[in-house]
Amino acid sequence: MPPPVFRFAPSPNGFLHLGHAYSALLNFDLARASGGRLLLRIEDIDATRCRPEYEAAIVDDLAWLGIAWEPEVRRQSDHLDLYRDAVERLAARGLVYPAFESRAEIARLVAAKETTAPWPRDPDGAPLYPGSAKLLSAEQRAQLIGSGAPYALRLDMEAARALAGELFWRELSLGPDGEAGMVAARPEAWGDVVIARKETPTSYHLAVVIDDALQGVTEVVRGADLFWSTSVHRLLQTLLDLPAPVYRHHPLLRDAEGRKLSKSTGATGLRELRAAGGTPSEIRAMVGLAASA
Repeated sequence: MPPPVFRFAPSPNGFLHLGHAYSALLNFDLARASGGRLLLRIEDIDATRCRPEYEAAIVDDLAWLGIAWEPEVRRQSDHLDLYRDAVERLAARGLVYPAFESRAEIARLVAAKETTAPWPRDPDGAPLYPGSAKLLSAEQRAQLIGSGAPYALRLDMEAARALAGELFWRELSLGPDGEAGMVAARPEAWGDVVIARKETPTSYHLAVVIDDALQGVTEVVRGADLFWSTSVHRLLQTLLDLPAPVYRHHPLLRDAEGRKLSKSTGATGLRELRAAGGTPSEIRAMVGLAASA
């Protein structure tokens, strides 16, 4: 039986913080304990926010923590054609449509609908897509695209769900709902998710399932905030005939106010802790992991 394959996949849009350190160290520890492999993937599809200096800092911080990974690093920006091909495969089955509303227009549509009743939200709390772009004719879509209008390519969730049938994933940890073992996927809770945009040929959801499959990842270890995103990932894996890894969603580290650590909230970065004299052993202790053997 081949060894298990793990991966750590940060986005180079800022410096690593303690939450990243926990996830990276956990993947490293699990790979080492199981005789498995650890891969590093740089998820840099967001060209407006990702920067080479952040990628260099990520590599430096991980090495300082004592984490070793296989030499070849995969960068999503090197594989955009693969994601385009996947979108075209879905479109050929009638599962994708362009939607032309801006984020501001979507917000206005939601506000108008909520004058009578609450509009449904996805598991992250964002409103489901409220527009009617799916009803546009092929001629109307072509005219809008030809005019240069920006658009998002959305997955027709109703059609995709009917095609895929029942979906499950194997969860190795207790999820947010206390579930472990085989978990029923509920991708319809996300509505017609965006899988690509005019200026970006993929979304996180699409790129991550393609990358995991092509890299042979067998165990996805990531934060509990992505637990229900796995529903969308299982749907895309099924539609694209990709293998499904097993999943382990670990608890999130939180700040004094109970918020998950994130770049957007200014979570203390590893670089600041290093500059203040912190050691890799101290970082392990701070995130609740045993000292390295």
